[in-house]
Amino acid sequence: MGTSEQITDSQQQQPFVEIMDCTLRDGEQTSGVSFLPHEKLMIARMLLSEVNIDRIEVASARVSEGEKKAVAMICRYAKSIGKLDRVEVLGFVDNGESVKWIQEAGACVMNLLVKGSLKHCREQLGKTPEEHISDIRSCVNTAIASNLQVNVYLEDWSSGMRDSRDYVYQLMDALCTMPIKRFMLPDTLGIMHPLQCVEYVRKMHSRYPDRHFDFHAHNDYDLAVSNSLAAVLSGCKGLHTTVNGLGERCGNAPLASVQVILKDHYNARTNVNESKLGDISHLVEGYSGIAIAPNMPIVGENVFTQVAGVHADGDSKNNLYYNELVPERFGRKREYALGKNSGRANIAKNLEELGLELSPEQTRRVTARITELGDKKELVTQEDLPYIVNDVLKHSPTVERVKLISYVVSTSYGLKPGANLKVEINGKQYEAGATGDGQYDAFVKALRYIYKKHLGRTFPILANYAVSIPPGGRTDALVQTIITWHFGNRLVKTRGLDADQTEAAIKATIKMLNILEDENK
Repeated sequence: MGTSEQITDSQQQQPFVEIMDCTLRDGEQTSGVSFLPHEKLMIARMLLSEVNIDRIEVASARVSEGEKKAVAMICRYAKSIGKLDRVEVLGFVDNGESVKWIQEAGACVMNLLVKGSLKHCREQLGKTPEEHISDIRSCVNTAIASNLQVNVYLEDWSSGMRDSRDYVYQLMDALCTMPIKRFMLPDTLGIMHPLQCVEYVRKMHSRYPDRHFDFHAHNDYDLAVSNSLAAVLSGCKGLHTTVNGLGERCGNAPLASVQVILKDHYNARTNVNESKLGDISHLVEGYSGIAIAPNMPIVGENVFTQVAGVHADGDSKNNLYYNELVPERFGRKREYALGKNSGRANIAKNLEELGLELSPEQTRRVTARITELGDKKELVTQEDLPYIVNDVLKHSPTVERVKLISYVVSTSYGLKPGANLKVEINGKQYEAGATGDGQYDAFVKALRYIYKKHLGRTFPILANYAVSIPPGGRTDALVQTIITWHFGNRLVKTRGLDADQTEAAIKATIKMLNILEDENK
């Protein structure tokens, strides 16, 4: 048997799960979210063409003319690529009004919403089960006559199975005689836990073994993904998701999480292109205005970032801290955070990524500098790292002849800024204080006093002072200060890097003094 045949046989042994994404319908019911027609089209295009979702539910019928326009745009696109049958619209038992709306929008699949619990049937519709079933039959017949494919939502099905199971069976017994392709089982109020989900879905599958069941989870107890897995384990052939878990109240089952749990924990096949999950997630984030949590599985900014140095060390030793969720699977890459917990292993990983080679001693000094920044709760990015390396190695003397022991700078309303400092020069300590036009100016004046009074030496004259943020860095992490000094007939330029502008300037100044002391030794 050839390799391709072996792969085919293996795939045949894996259960296939159909995915319907409801971002453009149920996801738009998120508080504060409303997609414009062109935004709906862009999301639909990516879901169908790049993420390769099996089906998308794009709207509720009869909502608005703008909604109809969006559906029409999506249907025209889907038809042009041969995927019109993947576009579905929620319809209602309304004497054919939804059927007409869906037809006019150009769609060919209606997801009919019916009452899946006796309580909803009686109290919301004010009808008997028999009356509701009669209305549903009439609506389905109208849709079929209009060449629409029909799926049925059993709204509040989970409550129905818990409180009025006979009603659910009565409804199903009647509808199973009709040309309905899928029966969709929503946990409308998000009340189930996985064991209940297993029980209820198994009862449905056992009683109606030839029917295609979808499961539609809500996340009120943070169990949408767990319930989705329980549903397919118990006989459901399809699952409903939304991008980033958007949806009413606490949202729906997130597409990315459902995909990976199906593949890794159920060994299931889907048609989803995992490498595009991050792209669709960020597209929806932008259009919805709902930010992705940094720690959201698969698509969050931080989920492939190692912080602890011990983890980075383990990654260098046969990938001790890897699992099946490798970032390359999703078109991403593993990163190693820089901060007080980094350790040399994290630094080494980042340096390797940038192609920088340092000696162990140099790595130690860079690590110490990053730890210092981390103690200030600053975030250091990989883009900052070359500047830190440059600052630590190129501009730091091997022997510090001038050391800043301590200092305090102050400013207050109505008074000139002041500075008091203690500095060690060639092993001897000096103290001085001064006021100036700014904190840094006061600091420099105190140093000038020490050099003039105690050392009898000329202090360099400030020629230029420039402050910037390192390109690619973050404003809350690093400020780069480059100071140019006149000393005799030449210019001396030094750089300071810190989260605080004044401190960055002070560091640049101490580096300059060390350069001069090295020349005078």
